[in-house]
Amino acid sequence: MDFAAEIDEIDRRILRELRVDGRISNTHLADKVGLSASPCWTRMRNMEQAGVIEGYTVLLNQKLLGLPDTVMIEVTLERHDDDTFERFGQALAQMPEVLEAYLLTGEYDYLIKVAVAGTEGYEQFLRRKLYTLPGLRHSRSTFVLRCLKRSVSVVP
Repeated sequence: MDFAAEIDEIDRRILRELRVDGRISNTHLADKVGLSASPCWTRMRNMEQAGVIEGYTVLLNQKLLGLPDTVMIEVTLERHDDDTFERFGQALAQMPEVLEAYLLTGEYDYLIKVAVAGTEGYEQFLRRKLYTLPGLRHSRSTFVLRCLKRSVSVVP
């Protein structure tokens, strides 16, 4: 079943409010979207069960946590077989510095977003972690100067 076809404007208002504040109380959320608490809770639960709402999270300030710099890394692997992709992807998922990792089409195989503490922190990440992974052939890095937009989900 295509749940997206069943989402109405009230569901979209619920999702927009949750996107801004995932800790909002059900009572306050219901007031904001024009429902009573029980139907609001039921709609949220239905969207959770359908996978529309995948989870709730908190955004941490990486600068205040001592990792002020973001680096985008393009990676090319030596081989393109399922085992190499699987092992490389699993290894990336275990690295706390890796914020996001995408398998790509085109010139590079992966785009990786990492949080580091300056060039020294980045060098340590490269030498002690990324370059130790088997199968890596080439990487190209770019330091982020400023984030212009950051979003963890789409706007419904």
